[in-house]
Amino acid sequence: MKSFKSGTYIQALDYKAFKPESINKSYHFDDKELLPLLEKANLKLGELNAFSELVPDVDHFIRLHVLKEATVSSKIEGTQTNMEEALLQEEEIQPEKRDDWREVNNYIHALNNSVEQLNKLPLSSRLLKTAHKTLLSGVRGKHKLPGDFRKSQNWIGGASIKDAAFIPPVWQDVEPLISDLEKFLHNNDTGLPHVLKAAIAHYQFETIHPFLDGNGRIGRLLITLYFIHAGILQKPVLYLSDFFERNRSHYYDNLTAVRTRHDIRQWLKFFLVGVIETSDKAIAGLKSIIKLKQECETKRITSLGKKMPKAQLLLQHLFTSPVVRPEEVAKITSQSLVSSYKLIENFERLNILKEMTGNQRNRIYIFNEYFDVFK
Repeated sequence: MKSFKSGTYIQALDYKAFKPESINKSYHFDDKELLPLLEKANLKLGELNAFSELVPDVDHFIRLHVLKEATVSSKIEGTQTNMEEALLQEEEIQPEKRDDWREVNNYIHALNNSVEQLNKLPLSSRLLKTAHKTLLSGVRGKHKLPGDFRKSQNWIGGASIKDAAFIPPVWQDVEPLISDLEKFLHNNDTGLPHVLKAAIAHYQFETIHPFLDGNGRIGRLLITLYFIHAGILQKPVLYLSDFFERNRSHYYDNLTAVRTRHDIRQWLKFFLVGVIETSDKAIAGLKSIIKLKQECETKRITSLGKKMPKAQLLLQHLFTSPVVRPEEVAKITSQSLVSSYKLIENFERLNILKEMTGNQRNRIYIFNEYFDVFK
């Protein structure tokens, strides 16, 4: 890795664009300082994977992981929708915030569809293009070639290309560079462990910047998809966007250092720390959810006597979708609206539900404690 070359700047019209080196090659990794971090990251990923396999109804919990990833990853790009708002219906969102809401929900659909497609398709440019098309469907980037690689020059930072912080490769190089990245993802003879392959793949994707918009979100999604593709994780329970957001300046500085000084080592160190920290948080979150579920089932709703069967149905639903309306409660529990309101009142008394709108009509209730685990 000491001989890693990131690429060079080439003259293109009146600017210089960065042309990355191919990454699909063999590597020799023996960095003694990084080895303990690598070992710990692998152990944490193994623990997270095993834990997620043991958790009953883990797919219910994954929905909130995906929701958080969508809101945080979109926040990095300037979208302001929070987790609670993302679960509301579009007509319940203030008109001026609906564009942000659609972007977050597009990301949720793109992520879920991509994970599902991994059962049928390889991790490929085709899969990423499909995710990109979903991501930009009907939102602010809808005119920026959804589902297609760019056919013009883009740049990062600056009011124009003349004062850009970074200029990715010319568009004619995008297809061959993505092809090289795709081969790297499927090459089992690189000599690199999967965690480092994920780190290098993310760096390379962000450097290529193959789309006119949405590169950050697709690039972060690529990390999760690679871990599933490689069999490191069976379920999509690890997302690094929150770590990148909280360490935003370091994230960009480390990517820049690879391009300007070929310093891949610092980027790998940063990525490994992110995997360790994020895995720890995901494991702690899953443990908290199990504890909360057990407490609600064995201590709180047991006080409801003959209402217990209906309460169990509602509680099970709340761990799938922690925002609920009285009409939904009636449908979930197969009882009248009057009885549903009484059940909601009981759940408020038990500190399970809390009304979130302050309205007298069209009230919406939230399972706050469950949300707090993910926050």
